Amino acid sequence: MNEFFPEGLLIDTPENRMATSTPNALADACHAGKLLEGRAIVCDSEHNLIVDLGCMRGIIPREEGALGIREGSTRDIAVISRVNRPVCFIITGFRKDNNGNLTALLSRRAAQELCRQEYISRLRPGDIIQARVTHLESFGAFADIGCGIVSLLPIDMISVSRIEHPRERFHVGADIRAVVKSIENNRIGLSHKELLGTWAENAALFSPGETVAGIIRSVEEYGAFVELTPNLAGLAECKEGIRAGQQASVYIKNIIPSRMKVKLIIIDTFDYNYRPSPPRYFITEKHIDRFVYSPEGADKHIETIFCE
Repeated sequence: MNEFFPEGLLIDTPENRMATSTPNALADACHAGKLLEGRAIVCDSEHNLIVDLGCMRGIIPREEGALGIREGSTRDIAVISRVNRPVCFIITGFRKDNNGNLTALLSRRAAQELCRQEYISRLRPGDIIQARVTHLESFGAFADIGCGIVSLLPIDMISVSRIEHPRERFHVGADIRAVVKSIENNRIGLSHKELLGTWAENAALFSPGETVAGIIRSVEEYGAFVELTPNLAGLAECKEGIRAGQQASVYIKNIIPSRMKVKLIIIDTFDYNYRPSPPRYFITEKHIDRFVYSPEGADKHIETIFCE
């Protein structure tokens, strides 16, 4: 039985290497309808993808390059952009050229159809899945949730602490976890912030009297919001010359669970170009029905409910 992963996670597995090791192994995979991956090395002038299978080359005809190419609802960039990257496929047959060299006929579209039918169609709100970030826009991150099928993770769903751009959390190619937020017309909407812990879980990482690292996220008339973790920010008195995006050293003055407040004093700030660190996940389950961010007894109740 096939398992479905974001494109690129299968290519270096022992099972994939074994299935692409010899022509006989490829023939067996073809007969079994096995989902495999290889690296696309060329997109020819007709937008067919040439794939390196190790023991031979394969070809993904243009119309088999992705769901929607045949119907015109997907642009050819979805095929062209796969060059020098792993692609998933199902082997549909073999052919010999005039010199007797064997070429495998591949279909990425068929692999995506299988993924949609056997995996994505069975997802429900609250399911926690693997994803791989494919590209970043100002409004959110796009992530491959299986066989190159991409879903949107809106910027306000990435973390509780607000950010200006998804690149402050992710980089292209990052492997993340996400929770299915919505399903509409076969489109999967994703969220991420629920996996990064409650206010109390994040606040428990700190104690009053400590001086810790943070990031200034915004500067208002009444103070500066400093991110301590992606799901926890505190408020500090403004200091001359500070601005959003700077790294900060902050002294923790007080932590008040009932008001979900962390009071801070800015010790120092500096500019630093940093690469986002991998997310720290507090939820290990494969499904959640609800997520309550606010502490018990807090003045404000913040909850996410996942339902059909």
